[in-house]
Amino acid sequence: MRDYKIETEKRVAFIKEKMAEAHANGLIFGNSGGKDSALVGILCSMATDNVLAVAMPCHSKRNYGEDMEDAVALAKAFGIEMVTVDLTETRTVLTGAIGEELSPAALSNIAPRLRMTTLYALGQSRNALVVGTGNRSERYMGYFTKWGDGAFDLNPIADLTATEIFEFLRYLKAPLNIITKAPSAGLFEGQTDEQEMGVTYKAIDEYITTGKTDEKSKEIIDRYHRVSEHKRRMPTVYGE
Repeated sequence: MRDYKIETEKRVAFIKEKMAEAHANGLIFGNSGGKDSALVGILCSMATDNVLAVAMPCHSKRNYGEDMEDAVALAKAFGIEMVTVDLTETRTVLTGAIGEELSPAALSNIAPRLRMTTLYALGQSRNALVVGTGNRSERYMGYFTKWGDGAFDLNPIADLTATEIFEFLRYLKAPLNIITKAPSAGLFEGQTDEQEMGVTYKAIDEYITTGKTDEKSKEIIDRYHRVSEHKRRMPTVYGE
């Protein structure tokens, strides 16, 4: 297990350094009510008083229920300013304007991209850096939306596995429900990360840290990693 006292100090110093380099006045992050955004929010609040947490419900009922309650709980527990931007109507208008039937995957990815657009609009207006909330396990699996939650100015938790995120949150005394509920992107009703991927975070973390897991999990993890390689690369540019 990592020494989370030292990890906290190093990551807070990292955030402060990146703010100074960018001459930024503050930080902004998407407050989903989940484990990753909770850890990012806590670390940001330790680096500066000027932090804005943005809850962005979009279409899914869960966004308005348990996730919103947990997002509010986090903000209150750590004294973080929070605003809510409801993107459901925006999603409806956009899908209607497109004028053709979209695939389920395309529909699911609209919400993360609208959220990132919102964060960058607010961030630019406030001279605040957009802080990413993806962890190492999600990145390895490609379990994020390209130009959605995969976009950010800095990410202080990208090297941590999902298992380590939970350990870190316990150390920092985050709201208990955030730690104990099943990880979910909240993209549609009943969705959980592990159910959608078909593999547990425990198996993913064991594989990417030790190279060992059962054959079924290995097959799933290798496939996810292979087909999502384009997400971890900069866009292809002619002549480079």
